[in-house]
Amino acid sequence: MAGMRGLPQVITGFHQDEHGDWVADLACGHTQHVRHRPPWELRPWVVSEEGRREHLGSVLGCVKCETDEGGFPAPAKTAW
Repeated sequence: MAGMRGLPQVITGFHQDEHGDWVADLACGHTQHVRHRPPWELRPWVVSEEGRREHLGSVLGCVKCETDEGGFPAPAKTAW
């Protein structure tokens, strides 16, 4: 996916952190904040239950998978 930072991972759910910000649960087991804070972060869909439901199955880039953060093993990198 052009312009995506990190390895593509499917959104499997959402939860709120201790500050009330929305966090996407990814298929790899990692999480990623999905904030709507214009003008820097534009994700108006995250503020409604319907919007979050519509984004289940969408893909986000998981930087933790790419950099081996968070205690999960990094996927094997293949040189072509």
